[in-house]
Amino acid sequence: MLNQLNQHTVEKIGGSSMSRFGEVMRNVIIGKRKDKELYNRIFIVSAYGGITNLLLEGKKNGTPGVYSKFANDDDSWEDTLEKVRHKMFEYNHSFVSIGLQEDEANNFVNERLDGIRECLCDLCNLRRYGHINAKNYLPSTREMLSAVGEAQSAFNSAKILQRNGINAKFIDLTGWKKDEMPTFEEAINTAFSGMDFSKVMPIVTGYVKYDEGIMTRFDRGYSEITFSKIAVLTRAREGIIHKEYHLCTGDPVLIGEDKVKVIGHTNFDIADQLSDLDMEAIHSKASKEMEYCGIPIRIKNAFEPEHPGTLIACDYISPVPRVEMICGRSDIIAVEVMDPEMVAEVGYDYNLMKYFCDAKISYVAKTTNANTITNFVPQKKRGLDVCVDNIRRGFPGAVVRCFPVAIVAVIGTNMRIPGFLSKAALALQKANVNILALSQSTRQVNMQFVIDRADFQKAQKVLHAVFVEEK
Repeated sequence: MLNQLNQHTVEKIGGSSMSRFGEVMRNVIIGKRKDKELYNRIFIVSAYGGITNLLLEGKKNGTPGVYSKFANDDDSWEDTLEKVRHKMFEYNHSFVSIGLQEDEANNFVNERLDGIRECLCDLCNLRRYGHINAKNYLPSTREMLSAVGEAQSAFNSAKILQRNGINAKFIDLTGWKKDEMPTFEEAINTAFSGMDFSKVMPIVTGYVKYDEGIMTRFDRGYSEITFSKIAVLTRAREGIIHKEYHLCTGDPVLIGEDKVKVIGHTNFDIADQLSDLDMEAIHSKASKEMEYCGIPIRIKNAFEPEHPGTLIACDYISPVPRVEMICGRSDIIAVEVMDPEMVAEVGYDYNLMKYFCDAKISYVAKTTNANTITNFVPQKKRGLDVCVDNIRRGFPGAVVRCFPVAIVAVIGTNMRIPGFLSKAALALQKANVNILALSQSTRQVNMQFVIDRADFQKAQKVLHAVFVEEK
């Protein structure tokens, strides 16, 4: 653990918030601060909303973007790249009223996108000869495309802030047209070497080019990895993530903003549970380094600047028993393996898990009994169908069944008293929600109910009403 932390904070702004940068500048970056109060803050920015989906693929629906089309030898990738350019120009135009010089911003976009087009066209010519393996260039292509969205938003933000009287500095970690391939730590340390955070406000790209490839290692969660690494290497006193909503007791869109409550305090253990359920509080790999270094993370609503938000600390335990969040995910497939030969067979589960391991598929929940093991895995995992086929071949005596389900979880730092589980089960029963399976570890911080997908929203509303609203 670091012995002493510095005075500055490292703050991340997500893509949806960046799309409303005028409000972010007024609420988050400037607010009521003046002069020296504006500094000792490093901002890591994501690409504007929708840009990375166009560059790669739709995060939720998989709609092909430039990368997906290029990887599949679809010549329409060039048309999609022009859609990216058009969308970037639209964002540039929307920020003219707050100080962005449109021609300068558009020239920056053109320089990057024209370079990408030229590079991809060269790769297309090379691969027509059949001697270039796609494995050698597709990962780098994905990295290059990922970087341009953050480059635009960071460049624009620094320019806008400068024209609003702030000594902002554009920190481009994308490695554009640079041959060097530093380590992650070297890239960050070099960028911030000798910088006085009390006088300069760094505006940093969420993407970092380094030797292992940030997209290759972390895929779409890379900007939070950058946030974490910068916080650790610069010894920030706190990390702050600005989102559209507070970290609440439930989904404000589903349950209602008037019914949910801001959590206020929780710990890194709960952050891990949320990450496993695909909740966008903080990437699990990002939070881990900060946890080890004793750097707390604060989740704030970008549009309620005076609210302290939710602090994620190392040692927090709720002083009174409570449920901190009702959440879940509906994109789950149950992979059920029923085999009479499983009974008392040492290593059966181990041999089964090798198939999931080979396919790089991890489970969200798991249940077992004498002759049945069911792994609940994300539906969107690539290679799931192949994995299931391999399981069927590997266990010819087993009945392997796959079916869609949802998981709803009741999460809290202090639920170790009798009654929480029975109260949840009774509430679901009264709402006519059938519990297909149940998972809870002995640490009692996360009760997971596997239910029919059709009951997903109803189950969250029911549990929130019982554990939060009725209190």
